[in-house]
Amino acid sequence: MELITKAPRGTQDILPGESEHWQAIEKVLREEAALHGFHEVRTPVFEHTELFQRSVGDTTDVVQKEMYTFQDKGNRSITLRPEGTAGAARALLEHGLYAAALPQKFWYETSCYRYEKAQKGRLREFHQFGIEMYGS
Repeated sequence: MELITKAPRGTQDILPGESEHWQAIEKVLREEAALHGFHEVRTPVFEHTELFQRSVGDTTDVVQKEMYTFQDKGNRSITLRPEGTAGAARALLEHGLYAAALPQKFWYETSCYRYEKAQKGRLREFHQFGIEMYGS
């Protein structure tokens, strides 16, 4: 068996030297979000597929062509997150945060996964910083 020595197509390693640039950008984004009253939310890297079907839309290219979806050992349809908004909204609902003082303001920085044609500037694993405000 041949040793696998390359990252999967559409992914990349962020190595020392480059990671410091990422950290500097992420720091500015986090500080700016906090300055405006946003709080971090961290959601699972995978969710039930239905969450994306309902939030992104059954007929979108993301749902029909681009999601990494699989059946888990319990035969449930699971999807690696293709974007961050749906998970943030699910967390708000699941944990009853909508009952607290509004608006609720969240930010997240996360890896997302889409099965797209890998090309310059478009990867299958990409990083997303997002802000969400509910009840404004």
